[in-house]
Amino acid sequence: MTAKHTTILSTKGQVILPKAVRQQRRWGPGTRLTVEEVADGVLLKPAVAFAPTKVKDVFGSLKYSGRPKSLAEMEAGIAAEAQRRHARNRY
Repeated sequence: MTAKHTTILSTKGQVILPKAVRQQRRWGPGTRLTVEEVADGVLLKPAVAFAPTKVKDVFGSLKYSGRPKSLAEMEAGIAAEAQRRHARNRY
């Protein structure tokens, strides 16, 4: 069973979330939350960083000039970058 916490609504309509809840959810200062009314009360969820998109909305948005890369060239580029990052202890 989860612990129950209480808080007080300020005169400005502000609510302070208990520290234990913020820490467990990893909600630091500036975290954007969505507020949704549900049957039993209010639901807080972290806001999505980017609006949902579809492939057709973004396909071709990055311009590239030159001949198309082959699958082998793309895989070689990915492998080279992975090796470079591994050599720098990045991954």
